[in-house]
Amino acid sequence: MIVVPLGVASATPTALRHLPAVALWREGSVFLFDCGENAQMRMLQAGIKRSKIECIFISHFDVDHYSGLIGLLSTLQLQRRDKAIRLVGPKGLQEYVEWNLNFSSIEIGFEIIFIEVEDTIDDAVVIDEEDYFVVARALKHRRFCLGYRFQEKDKPGKVNSDLAKEMGVTDDAHFKALKAGEDITLEDGTLIKCNDIVGHPRPGDSFAYVTDTEYCPNAVKLALNTNILYHEATFSNTLSDKATETGHSSAKDAARVATEAQTKLLVIGHFSARYTNAHLLLNEAREDFYPTWLANELRPIFTDPSHERGIITPKVELKDLTKQTTGSYGGRSSDNRRSGGKNFRPRRNDSDRGGRGGYRSGGDSDRGGRGGYRSNDSDRGRDSYRSRGDSDRDSRGGYRSGGSDQGGRSSYRSDDRNPNRGKVINVKVNRDNQYNRRDDSNKSNEPDNRSGSSRPSYDEFNRF
Repeated sequence: MIVVPLGVASATPTALRHLPAVALWREGSVFLFDCGENAQMRMLQAGIKRSKIECIFISHFDVDHYSGLIGLLSTLQLQRRDKAIRLVGPKGLQEYVEWNLNFSSIEIGFEIIFIEVEDTIDDAVVIDEEDYFVVARALKHRRFCLGYRFQEKDKPGKVNSDLAKEMGVTDDAHFKALKAGEDITLEDGTLIKCNDIVGHPRPGDSFAYVTDTEYCPNAVKLALNTNILYHEATFSNTLSDKATETGHSSAKDAARVATEAQTKLLVIGHFSARYTNAHLLLNEAREDFYPTWLANELRPIFTDPSHERGIITPKVELKDLTKQTTGSYGGRSSDNRRSGGKNFRPRRNDSDRGGRGGYRSGGDSDRGGRGGYRSNDSDRGRDSYRSRGDSDRDSRGGYRSGGSDQGGRSSYRSDDRNPNRGKVINVKVNRDNQYNRRDDSNKSNEPDNRSGSSRPSYDEFNRF
């Protein structure tokens, strides 16, 4: 089974959250739990075919949980669906659907099977097939609301084919009978018992959908030993009074249900729009139950990742553009982590460059600004960079030099008023030695004159 959240908002959608809907994929069939506005579009974006829908389960009649139902049925009609579909929900679902279809003059060409649950019923099996069934239980909300449990029936154990052949079982019909849990008799009259060849039955996977409810025993019963529990976490525990007032759960309540039910994985959703960062709710739930995951729209959740991964692939990805920062340099827009998204100039490696130097020039150079880079001659005319005063520069001399006649590399931002500032010792060295060392004797009086922007603190990095 694969669970795909399609909408994780509560009551009102946001720019990044859609109204409640969760799709369950199982062996090529799709089961939809609630059908909020835009649910059919989210199915397309999730890579789920609407034509594969077998059943739609509506929890209750708050508008955000069923507002996309009529549009979906209309689309299925336009696609010329001819296969029956089952709609499950509280009493009144059929009246609502038929009235809207008649009002819109939509003639459905496929059968709709309505399965309604009376508000006096505490629990009921609403779907019962050969290999799975669905149970509905009443939850605790301001109006009648149903939670659902999708349960695969136990799978037969594996047949020990080698042992079966040794005992004389060769017919395919006999293997099927053994796998179905039946004893068989061979042509020679030998009785083969199922338990001797077939292993123990394997429990089927299960999924519980619990939303719009306060904590209640039926929520725990629905979630008992499930592989995946999808539970609402509309509020944080600091607003527990608000949760009780509106008939909803906090993240703590969801963790309590998961703990008592001993579910394998808790997935929380149905977030209030007041929480722009749902990790607050995630951390709160994880304090009491782990593992807990956030329901991320269109992100599949697998019960068997080794075999199910890649079956459903989202077609789109939502990005919060309000949190995306971009920097600009040279007319280009870029996502720059080092600068926190601000405009910046790249760092200069001033220890090896003098203006714009030729790369690894090996001869003498009389060029002032564009001297050879890594040349073996130290007497190139590289004048000071941004020094103050007059300059004896050649074609491209030092920029703002301060009367420096140094033939190699002149002082960096030298100043006649402070001869020790930026003092440089020019040393003719081999390539293996230190190149253009700085005199640290007056380091305390020397300011940092690097022209590049300062490196931002770690917290400014746009890492997420």
